[in-house]
Amino acid sequence: METFNVMFERLLIYVEIDASATYGTGITAIKLTALGRPQLLLQLSEVIMRARKYMTEIVGGEGNVLSHHMTIQDLEQKLSKIKDQESVKKFLTQITADKQGILHLFPWSGIIDENQELSNTFRVPDLKTGRMSRLITQLSPKEEEMFRNMIRRMNTIVKAAQDMDVRIMVDAEQTYFQPAITRITLEFMRKYNKEKAIVFNTYQCYLRNAFDEVTTDLEQAKRQNFYFGAKLVRGAYLEQERARAAALGYPDPTNPSFEATSDMYHKTLTECLRRIKAFKDLGEEKKIAIMVASHNEDTVRFAIQKMKEFGIEPEDKVICFGQLLAMCDYITFPLGQSGYSAYKYIPYGPVNEVLPYLSRRAHENKGVLKKIKKEKRLLASEILRRFATGKWWYTPKGDYTPV
Repeated sequence: METFNVMFERLLIYVEIDASATYGTGITAIKLTALGRPQLLLQLSEVIMRARKYMTEIVGGEGNVLSHHMTIQDLEQKLSKIKDQESVKKFLTQITADKQGILHLFPWSGIIDENQELSNTFRVPDLKTGRMSRLITQLSPKEEEMFRNMIRRMNTIVKAAQDMDVRIMVDAEQTYFQPAITRITLEFMRKYNKEKAIVFNTYQCYLRNAFDEVTTDLEQAKRQNFYFGAKLVRGAYLEQERARAAALGYPDPTNPSFEATSDMYHKTLTECLRRIKAFKDLGEEKKIAIMVASHNEDTVRFAIQKMKEFGIEPEDKVICFGQLLAMCDYITFPLGQSGYSAYKYIPYGPVNEVLPYLSRRAHENKGVLKKIKKEKRLLASEILRRFATGKWWYTPKGDYTPV
């Protein structure tokens, strides 16, 4: 408990630093696993996967609730044979729906309600037994308290960020945690992203389902009328995901190659840009905000080219770029000088805690490290240019104000 409180206090400090250190809206990245017990996220993720399976069993086919366009009346008819009709009626009153059909089987907003218990939320009519059954293992009062504490810490951080004009980007984790992290993040989006994108979710494009997850969440934001924020990355747990899949005997959730991951990244980004353009045409600018978090030159070029194709200008301030400090400055600086919103990501904290993160980034970006020769060549060329022109102190012109 003390460790989570320490991490919580640090994150609040980081939000304050971001608010004072940037020329415009700052950005702070956080990990939900640093704010509460990861096992609880694992349990909630299992509930989400069981809920998806339950919906598939009821309506048939593949996909999530949003793809079926089933109405509450349709579901009521399906459940008419359940013996405990009083519980069924209560279940149906908690469902979220619109004119297109059911959005959610459960009142997911309850998971960020500090006064609601998880154990009493996830009960569904069982078609086989004719009774109500739980999708989550009964949590102890202590576990319920720990989950509420995690949500309370997250809520305090996001509220502080909103007050200080700082965006919160919730980092992605391993696939067995991610359903819960995404669900919690989307609920905080629904709560706080009413006038602008304050809360962002992170999507790892080395996963085979990245495009489907992003499009599903974009659709949720559109149908529930909140601003959507996403950070697109390639991913950080590739070897761990593959090893776990092999050990437990389930299909590898990752793309088979770097090229396939790049294709997934570009496909997902293109869909986001297409939807941004659609909102722009309707006069509803900035309903979607995207960070292209990549050290890959081809991906950055792709993003700029697609922005031009869709008529999205840098001054629209709906796309920003991010790279780690001291990595690929030759990409970041020209972006900023050209008017694009470009950020340098600075890991901050005790050395023994930051080093594992930096080692993962270095391993993940082995290709970037090979480009050091190019960066040295560019620096040498600039030094020679300044020597030849006599401009030792030179500041290129550009719009340096980020989003």
